Amino acid sequence: GTSRRLLGSLAAVKQRAPIIGGNFAVWGGVFSTIDCTLVHIRKKEDPWNSITSGALTGAILAVRNGAGAMVGSAVIGGVLLALIEGVGILFTRYSAEQFKPVNPQMEDPSQLNTGGIFGSAAPQ
Repeated sequence: GTSRRLLGSLAAVKQRAPIIGGNFAVWGGVFSTIDCTLVHIRKKEDPWNSITSGALTGAILAVRNGAGAMVGSAVIGGVLLALIEGVGILFTRYSAEQFKPVNPQMEDPSQLNTGGIFGSAAPQ
């Protein structure tokens, strides 16, 4: 019944894990190579490097499947990285608002106690 299907699913996951891990490692290596190359060429590090790297990585890894697959994978890679970068930017802006310094209220100097430890220094 259900336990047999669950055990079968677990066995399938265990069997495919090295393949999926290897694919992810290849994707990460190609992405990082392109990203670092773009940083070196452009002399700036911004979200466009990651977005371009995602698109080019998708295209390069799909090259064996033809031009149509390359274009589709490039679009998906670019869109996914644009979404990730956009969420990162929004999160950074939102969290930065919490740590924005608050201007302290300045006290009126005429109301300050100018005396010693017992109050006004003015003669009574």
